Amino acid sequence: MADVLLASSYFLQLDPKQVRKMRPFPPLGTLYAAAVLRSAGYEVALYDAMLQPDEATFGPVLERARPRYVVFFEDSFNFLSKMCLTRMREATLAMAAQARAAGAVVLAAGSDASDRAELYLAGGVDYVLPGEADHTVRELLRALQQPGAPVAEVAGLVYQANGAASAPQRTPAREPERHPDVFGEPAWDLVDIEAYRAVWRQHHGAFWLNLVSTRGCPFHCNWCAKPIWGQRYAMRSAAAVAAEMARLKRDFAPDHLWFADDIFGLRPAWVVDFAAAVQAQDAATPFTIQSRVDLMTPEAVTALAAAGCREVWLGAESGSQQVLDAMDKGTRLDDIRAARQRLRAAGIRACFFIQFGYPGETLADIQATVELVRECLPDDIGVSVSYPLPGTAFHERIAEQLHEKTNWVHSDDLAMLFAGAYETEFYRHLHTTLHHDLVVHQRAATGRLAADDLARLAELWFELGRLEPQHHNRRARQLPAHAALAPPDLSREYN
Repeated sequence: MADVLLASSYFLQLDPKQVRKMRPFPPLGTLYAAAVLRSAGYEVALYDAMLQPDEATFGPVLERARPRYVVFFEDSFNFLSKMCLTRMREATLAMAAQARAAGAVVLAAGSDASDRAELYLAGGVDYVLPGEADHTVRELLRALQQPGAPVAEVAGLVYQANGAASAPQRTPAREPERHPDVFGEPAWDLVDIEAYRAVWRQHHGAFWLNLVSTRGCPFHCNWCAKPIWGQRYAMRSAAAVAAEMARLKRDFAPDHLWFADDIFGLRPAWVVDFAAAVQAQDAATPFTIQSRVDLMTPEAVTALAAAGCREVWLGAESGSQQVLDAMDKGTRLDDIRAARQRLRAAGIRACFFIQFGYPGETLADIQATVELVRECLPDDIGVSVSYPLPGTAFHERIAEQLHEKTNWVHSDDLAMLFAGAYETEFYRHLHTTLHHDLVVHQRAATGRLAADDLARLAELWFELGRLEPQHHNRRARQLPAHAALAPPDLSREYN
């Protein structure tokens, strides 16, 4: 019997795109919470949804653990959890109902619960813990074990103090921890590491594990939902991160590490210290990070290469400065080009996140993005459409345009949830077309272009041109014709 059953509820098998990619990671945020509760003296069990088929497997784990408390503590370091997918919400609420029926007190923490606390309370959750909940969950469990349950004194709660019919009560918001080293390291022993290793080896021939060096993001991109840390940003010490890398290397021998930070290496000086600590502690393991183009300074890139970085994912977003400025991105097109060049020179793969469909984006802006990708030839791209989540300036701006559907069902949904310039089908096809366009240009640049590459690319662009946009305003009706997106004559350009 466990005091607490901690559960994540992102099921890879319920997300078709992620099934195709098959890149599962343990629920890092959940493991941090487990470590915090253990340090407070609680016996903790884990339900890790990532490799489970669906929520039907939760019941047997619940029956074996027989916990007093069930905590759905989502991995807020995983961008898939941040997307607040409706299929995973359904799974969480179904499991919450089972836990409630088993007599457990049910808690929920994570991006979706933070955004929609009332929905979770109505679904059977007793307490929602919005924002960073590591300290909150420990303090709440302590309060619940005291006579009279003085939960109103615990910061960072939403609950119904006087029954289901009462209005939810909110305690003061909890400030994020400024010194994340106090959380220690995740409770890795709770994870079936060999199950993850087997999946990775089967599908990719190499085993990846995840870790983080920071919490949050201080930048102001107005479409980026930040229900956990807001604009706060906290860094672990470089020595502590390197020490964790060394332990992962020693205990689990991963072939590659994925730093799940929103922004890795805000300060170049920290990256330099990190590289030195990695070398001093014999912690070097190839790794991938996410960062910003304007953080890829010569000093930072040199240090990243020295530390073993193999790949950087950058939020390029658009090839239009007008769109970047509308997003409050705070970067310039020349920053994108410079970051690409520096990473290439250092032997580090540079990959771009691209976003289409932002309000005001014209066909000329789309074409500019296509041309930027062709010019920079990133090693890979991730393409999405603007996704309005609660709490963002973007969501507030287009709230009156929102359709009945307000969240994606799974990560490959790519549905336009508001009245954009084009319909969903156009953007889904553009997603496919740009991916193929990049591959063709990469092959052309290295002399590996085949005739069928050109034929397929021409077919994709032609089909995109046939998708008539659903115009929603006068400005949209004045957009240029789809013919502007026609690809260049690659056979003449490269032969």
